[in-house]
Amino acid sequence: MGFDEDIAVLERVPTFAVLGRDALRILAIGAESRFVAKGEVLFAAGDVADGGYLVQEGLIALKDGPPESQDTGTLARPGTLIGEFALLKETVRPVTAVAAESSRVLRIARTLFVKMLEGYPDAAQRLRGHLAARATRVAEDMRRLGVLLDAQGRR
Repeated sequence: MGFDEDIAVLERVPTFAVLGRDALRILAIGAESRFVAKGEVLFAAGDVADGGYLVQEGLIALKDGPPESQDTGTLARPGTLIGEFALLKETVRPVTAVAAESSRVLRIARTLFVKMLEGYPDAAQRLRGHLAARATRVAEDMRRLGVLLDAQGRR
């Protein structure tokens, strides 16, 4: 993929879309495009996570078990951002990612992402608002689920 195509792919990810084109240009320049052959392990559960991966082409299986597990897990399709939290904070991978078919991913290092946010404080502010709104929606969904489960438990 070319530079403009990388930016277009980044713009389709809600977390990145709020950043703006100038900030995405920095990510596209600094990100590493990587081919992953079918069956190849992108990363394993427990690995230190130093950034995120955006699936550009193909399918990546996210498995709770070991890479050789027959469980297909959740499939990450083109446009899926894997390891979003690792863009912001040091963490470990909670799952193993294996190419379910030949795939291409864009690796975005945490150091690149953080430097971009430092250079574009308006993008950082928009990202903060986006993440806060998502957290609010998740909290509300959890509250509604709790009410539903409580109501079912009383029957």
